[in-house]
Amino acid sequence: MAQKQAEPSTESRARARTRNAIIDAAIATLRENPAASLGDVAAAAGVGRTTVHRYFPERADLLNAIGARVLEQIQLATERARPHDGPAPAALDRLCQEYFEVGDGLSLMFENPQLIAWEGWQEETPADRALLDLLRRGRRAGAFDPEMSPEWIVQALWALLFAAWSHAREDGVTRHTALTMCLRSLHKMVATAP
Repeated sequence: MAQKQAEPSTESRARARTRNAIIDAAIATLRENPAASLGDVAAAAGVGRTTVHRYFPERADLLNAIGARVLEQIQLATERARPHDGPAPAALDRLCQEYFEVGDGLSLMFENPQLIAWEGWQEETPADRALLDLLRRGRRAGAFDPEMSPEWIVQALWALLFAAWSHAREDGVTRHTALTMCLRSLHKMVATAP
């Protein structure tokens, strides 16, 4: 009997791996070509088109899964950054560095009108609250410019990250250089007046 219980678990793991491979391939493929077909995604994932349709009957289903994956990656990045630990400027640096690693998915979200309009993107998440809490904590501690609202800094942070991803991809600078410039710009933006 234990063997029968193990089989569905193995099958579930295999299905999850296939589903994840399709989503990963979709992010990479649509990032390079927003008009890519589900057949293109299937080829990139190393599966047949029918397999993609079994997991995602419509393109909208795949886009929803991409949106959910990116939100999950943002949440995991936020947790790894430990935004509640240590001085606010150091925590903001860690958060920016972790978000930078989610670049492909976030760039795709920002550049694709269907994805940026996804309803799940409009809801406040624990990661959103953690970032705002960090920025408010930094203002209270006098570490961040009190003239810059936390909401403004959030918008500017995402814009800086997008600029860094684009700079690395389009201008051929290293990811390290792009991230360094992003962090330097962020520091100057949030710094208190001398």
